Amino acid sequence: MSLDGTRAHLRGPGDLPPLVERAARTAQHLGFPYSCRPEQGRLLRALAAGATRIGETGTGLGVGLGWLVTGMRDDATAVSVERDPGRAETAAWLFSELAPQVTVECGDWKDIAAHGPFDLLVLDGGGQGKGDEAADPVELLRPGGVLVVDDFTPAARWPPLHEGSPDLARLHWLEHPALRSVEIPLAPDLAALVCTRRQD
Repeated sequence: MSLDGTRAHLRGPGDLPPLVERAARTAQHLGFPYSCRPEQGRLLRALAAGATRIGETGTGLGVGLGWLVTGMRDDATAVSVERDPGRAETAAWLFSELAPQVTVECGDWKDIAAHGPFDLLVLDGGGQGKGDEAADPVELLRPGGVLVVDDFTPAARWPPLHEGSPDLARLHWLEHPALRSVEIPLAPDLAALVCTRRQD
């Protein structure tokens, strides 16, 4: 989730996929500012095209999930978990008619494990290791599966820093022995980590 991500979707040129726009307008109406940004969404759409089983933590009101659905193949399925009951219910309703291959559940981020392993897993609402427990990619990903951890600022040096100290959350993923990981700058102030579970 990004601060002001909801508004970023609605102040652009108006070329959003319909499901993304619907979710963003719902988030705006309900006063939820923390949707992913459009730059993140476009990355998620591209990655979804290569997956048949997709998972997400932190549905919010479904903006990021809308980007994933827009990129999904016809034979793909997705499940997203949201800890807030009201947001989970609203997001489930948004996707129920337009994307029947998508399930939104109310629960803690750890509940995503019951639906794995995944070809693509987006950690946006827990499990990132940013002050909370880090998810286990070996448990949650198929070999060759992709993990996305976003909402970083682009690193300008090594080791990457956060508030003047080594960025332990980012280093956890970049140096994880089960992953091959890369940081992708998406905007001058935004980067995502894309990590692939090793097959060897």
